[in-house]
Amino acid sequence: MLLRHAKSDWPDVPDRERPLAKRGRRDAPVVGRWLRERGYRPEEVICSTATRTRQTWELVAKELDGSPSVTFEQRAYGASALTLLYLARELPGRCRAALIIGHNPGISDLAASLAEEESHLRFPTAAVAVLEFDGDWPDLAPGHTRLVDFAVPDDM
Repeated sequence: MLLRHAKSDWPDVPDRERPLAKRGRRDAPVVGRWLRERGYRPEEVICSTATRTRQTWELVAKELDGSPSVTFEQRAYGASALTLLYLARELPGRCRAALIIGHNPGISDLAASLAEEESHLRFPTAAVAVLEFDGDWPDLAPGHTRLVDFAVPDDM
């Protein structure tokens, strides 16, 4: 699962410290409920260290069943699609479902490259793509996944 952080505010703080805006605080729990209701339960979460991604995760997590293992990963902050792909390839073999929470353009570029036939996806804030593939995490590669679900908060 790939999730772009919810809508952030633009106060006069460094980019990494930008918090969620009111709309983001409203949308993030909607995403969590949508994941739960559809049976998408991450076992592992990789979350950027930015304030807005951490806050997105906190609000999503409250709506999920279970307690996935969470890694707040500095490499995910502002990461390219390739860096995010490398992070996914590092997931433990026992993990069957993972959630990466990050930023654009990395998140949308990764979704587009993994599911090449869906490269036209519009990926606004709090959008989530659910992809599946056969194989182990180290084998994850562009064009080898299937997009099984995609939603934005307004459609949830």
